[in-house]
Amino acid sequence: MIEYAKLFVEFCFGLGMFINAILFVPQIVRLFKTKNPVGVSLTTFIGFNIIQIFSFLHGYIHNDYIFMFGMLLSLLLCGCISFLIILYKFRRNRIN
Repeated sequence: MIEYAKLFVEFCFGLGMFINAILFVPQIVRLFKTKNPVGVSLTTFIGFNIIQIFSFLHGYIHNDYIFMFGMLLSLLLCGCISFLIILYKFRRNRIN
């Protein structure tokens, strides 16, 4: 019985890591559609990126591949948001 509980927790953890990463997608879509970074904090997303890098490294040290994959996916999607914020702020400042 305990083995099934452990498998269930592992499955839910993996699913949670995937959902955590996917939650960045609506922000990416909004930024891509509007091309307007107003109201989106670059500082916050850079902070997320730093946390995700160290979380990935923590997973690597502890051979936690589910965690590593989740953090890598989050880092890629969150990094995309950071890139779009910088891109659209730079473009907007260049036009003005």
